[in-house]
Amino acid sequence: MATGATIEVLYFAQVAEHMGLRRETLPLDAPVQAGAWLDALAARCPALGPATRLKLAINQEHAGRAATIRPGDEVAVFEPVTGG
Repeated sequence: MATGATIEVLYFAQVAEHMGLRRETLPLDAPVQAGAWLDALAARCPALGPATRLKLAINQEHAGRAATIRPGDEVAVFEPVTGG
């Protein structure tokens, strides 16, 4: 896990393809609501589509848009999984 005023972000499947990488360390000076962070990510990479469709996990636990991302957290971003 990243330390200090950063977060470690992991991208999976098509999210990784759109971002062009599988992981990165991003600055985060203060806690932020997950929904706002996802909105900013989607604005940075419009190919991701609407941020409301993206899912995330914080420190390996599924989290909703109301969750809080804190400096030092590990955040995973992925698309909804469908079965068939």
